[in-house]
Amino acid sequence: MTTFTVHNAVSAPAESKAQLEQAQQKYGQVPNLYGVLAEAPIAVEAYDTLGSLAMRTSFSPTERHVVWFTINAYHDCHYCMAAHTFLAKGETVSEAVIETARAVGSYEDPKLEALRVFTLSLVENRGWVSPQELEVFQSAGFTKQNVLEIIVIISHKVLSNYTNHIVSTPVDDPFSQYAWAKPVANAA
Repeated sequence: MTTFTVHNAVSAPAESKAQLEQAQQKYGQVPNLYGVLAEAPIAVEAYDTLGSLAMRTSFSPTERHVVWFTINAYHDCHYCMAAHTFLAKGETVSEAVIETARAVGSYEDPKLEALRVFTLSLVENRGWVSPQELEVFQSAGFTKQNVLEIIVIISHKVLSNYTNHIVSTPVDDPFSQYAWAKPVANAA
């Protein structure tokens, strides 16, 4: 079995040290995912850059988290579901939205549900969505810009979700209270 190192600013390759120092300043610690990604300097840079871009999308914090949660749940990523629960609470996303995401359920709010369904279709179908799906998404109040922004967020989460699968990244202490496992009814 191959074991990956969770790097810190001392053990990381020289090209990753600046990213880890920035993560330390931004989060008050180096999240374990950053420490793992530091093994490949471009990976930690890509993750941080894509995360910054995701924060600049036109989505509200709640909408952005719905997209993140949908991708994380589909990919069954225990680390990212815990981390994004922590982050969503920090951005005051409603408990109902967070709990629905963690239960891999459907949203009562039609716009959030349209966002969840469209995001899920993009991920499940690897981008091959039908014209009808695009039309339903746009009729819920979303734009062509939002379609492309979801793809950016998917890129962000594929990088972390796949890494966490390979590495079994340990959940950081601040996120551990939000440990997650896909509900059995939704495990496939």
